[in-house]
Amino acid sequence: MLLQLSPLFLISHLRLLPFAFCLLTSAAAQPPQQPIIVKIVEPPGDPTGIADVLIGALGLSGAITVLAVLFGVVTGAVLFWIRSRSA
Repeated sequence: MLLQLSPLFLISHLRLLPFAFCLLTSAAAQPPQQPIIVKIVEPPGDPTGIADVLIGALGLSGAITVLAVLFGVVTGAVLFWIRSRSA
């Protein structure tokens, strides 16, 4: 079976021939590129210690709570001492 192509088809596709030739020759002329290797370096140690984490976790509300508990203990000790002296 012989494929018959119209002259119009041949003329319209002949103008694409230089473009296809350029693509083939430019791809063959370039050397293959080397892969890019990225090396991820871990930091030597954790910059935050356990004390920094605890102080950060307590924050202002933790400090107020600790002060309130200490104030309650001191007030209870003073009241206990006053009652024991008056009896």
